[in-house]
Amino acid sequence: MKRIAIMLTILLVLPTAANAAGFAKVGTFGGQFLKIGVSARATGMGSAFTGVADDATAVFYNAGGLVNVLGNEVSLNHVVWAADTKLSTAVVAFNPRTIPGTFAFSVRSFWMDPQLERTAYNPEGTGRTFDAGSTSFGLSYARFFTDKFSAGVTLNYLHMGLAESAVNTGSFDFGIMYRIGIKDLKLGMTIQNLGGKFQFDERESKLPMTFKVGASFNAFKNENQALLVALEFAHPADNLEHANAGLEYALNNMFFVRGGYHINYDTDGLAFGFGAAIPTGETTRLQADYSGVDMGPLGLVHRLTLSVMF
Repeated sequence: MKRIAIMLTILLVLPTAANAAGFAKVGTFGGQFLKIGVSARATGMGSAFTGVADDATAVFYNAGGLVNVLGNEVSLNHVVWAADTKLSTAVVAFNPRTIPGTFAFSVRSFWMDPQLERTAYNPEGTGRTFDAGSTSFGLSYARFFTDKFSAGVTLNYLHMGLAESAVNTGSFDFGIMYRIGIKDLKLGMTIQNLGGKFQFDERESKLPMTFKVGASFNAFKNENQALLVALEFAHPADNLEHANAGLEYALNNMFFVRGGYHINYDTDGLAFGFGAAIPTGETTRLQADYSGVDMGPLGLVHRLTLSVMF
């Protein structure tokens, strides 16, 4: 319990110290692609996933929940983002027999199609093209420290490129999950994007560190149906605090309907989603999920997730 108290204190103090100025620092941090939600299930619940995080995509939301992957899982995610950009991610989570805990490898790629180079003297294009994109590679590890408490960490290597320029840096995420035991109530906390700085031109930039705390519980559950409720509060270093709320209704653990809402966001508002899972063997399962998030003037953002559990 003493170690748990120390971890909680660190999680609470660090983000407060990092954002002591008390005002939004919009546009002053880089690596913004790290803040884009990747999972169709999570975003369908309004991104209120810190206190849920019970599948392979926990590496992007709360590494402490990665222990809920009991066997092996592969998760592929695709996001059709604004301004003709895309975000694709892949996660492989596994439990080695010789080492306690759960490991995961992840890759995240934010990309765009090649663009025509234009100049003041050639507004219609020079005939040359350029591209831009960012990629991160992550190694995650999580384990139980008691029957109710788990913690996890993700180490990230990041590469960001724009035309002929490119920078590299590193970061890490840390998360914990505590299970109360009443109505499957879980509490989660995470700090994301700690560490690395980078410099494209002459100005040094930081990664968008974010502190999140969330909770989830089953408001209703029987043999055939369950209603999961999730809430989350986020304290980003480069913006004002915001909150997320979401629901997931499950029928026979095979069909899912989700809804959520983003509170105090610049664009994100109502979210919805659905999914279906098909058992393909005694220990294997295939699941597909979709979500749509209303981003106001940016339109509806679509996400698709395909997961294989074995």
